[in-house]
Amino acid sequence: MALLLGLLAAPVPAAAQEEVVAGLSRNEISITANFEGSDLLIYGAVKRDQPEPAGSRLDVIVTVEGPSTPITVRRKSRSFGIWINTASVEVDRAPSFYTVATTGPLEEILSQTEDLRRKISVPQMIRSVGAPKEIADSPAFTGALVRIREGNGLYSLHEGAVELAEDTLFRTDVDLPANLVEGAYRTRFFLLRDRQVVAMRETVIDVRMVGLERWLYELARGQPAAYGILALTLAALAGWAASTAFRLIKNG
Repeated sequence: MALLLGLLAAPVPAAAQEEVVAGLSRNEISITANFEGSDLLIYGAVKRDQPEPAGSRLDVIVTVEGPSTPITVRRKSRSFGIWINTASVEVDRAPSFYTVATTGPLEEILSQTEDLRRKISVPQMIRSVGAPKEIADSPAFTGALVRIREGNGLYSLHEGAVELAEDTLFRTDVDLPANLVEGAYRTRFFLLRDRQVVAMRETVIDVRMVGLERWLYELARGQPAAYGILALTLAALAGWAASTAFRLIKNG
């Protein structure tokens, strides 16, 4: 009995607490007139206050998410020889850009419960408002949105792209396309063991238009009439210059 009481009174070893210490090669990205995309290096380390748990595999997931906006997904059908919009579903939340990089196959390192809770995979990041009752296959609309943006390089999953050294240091490279939307890009880091998230960290990349791109963007939003006149003037000048050059070549 005394032995049993002694065992119960003995201190239980504390579970190892792990934290993410992460960084980015760039915290700000400037979009200029000749912007063709950017390479982003993401790196970090695992900080522990106890020895690493034995018999438990460590995995890392990194996500980069652009600003979210609502969007209407429409279905076209052929009627009387022409294609027309016949159905639509309102998507309440769709990131303009979203990429996921992992140390292994996503289904093997992340449970469905954690995915639902943390919104990590591409499908979980998209939220629909409720399709009309007459649309029975509303998931097909969000699936089509994902396929279109994957084709445009805006949504992607890179399994095995995160390099993990000695269960401590990790790194990955993310390609940011040229058609980025201005705004704050949320970057998340997840540490996982047994398909469960044990630690998380978050930071932000600021993407902003600068120079001529910024001036045209603000002019179009703040003074649309002036922007329209400027666009027409430039188009007329371009047409005049082209016709003049063609005439000179022809007469020469």
